[in-house]
Amino acid sequence: VIYSGVARQMVQGLKYQDRTDLAPWMANWMVRAGAELIAEADLVVPVPLHWRRFFRRQFNQSAELGRAVAKLSGLPFSPSAVKRVKLTRQQVGLERHEREENVRAAFRVLPDAEIEIAGRRVLVVDDVYTTGATVRAVAKALKRGGAGAVDVLTFARVLPGDFRADESATI
Repeated sequence: VIYSGVARQMVQGLKYQDRTDLAPWMANWMVRAGAELIAEADLVVPVPLHWRRFFRRQFNQSAELGRAVAKLSGLPFSPSAVKRVKLTRQQVGLERHEREENVRAAFRVLPDAEIEIAGRRVLVVDDVYTTGATVRAVAKALKRGGAGAVDVLTFARVLPGDFRADESATI
């Protein structure tokens, strides 16, 4: 869905207002939209939060979506396959090149997970795709960790012409 209107409200409700009850509804739409990706996937991995951000928020919105996508699709869910090893500032308000730099080397596949992802097709789940910097960094870490292929499924997409870093409160 396009990141505007009700879809934007749902993402912000999930992410900032503890509306984890929205995740299954959002995942239903994701499963329908991503049916081709899901059919080829071996497991679902969410974009991880750094432990400090997780501690403040008490949940990972991408993990909530990923868990629901995995449940609906019958795929294994691996919430700890990738770790955010670098505390990054939030991507909100950053220009495209700043987003890329912000998440560079921020993710790593944990040694225990290398066996689980080796040669497998991993479906990375996130809430919003803005510039793709975060999911590209996660995909790079997964490929370095041995994944055979990586696909990405997000609930919403910021259209390229709609991305403006100065709208930090809305993206």
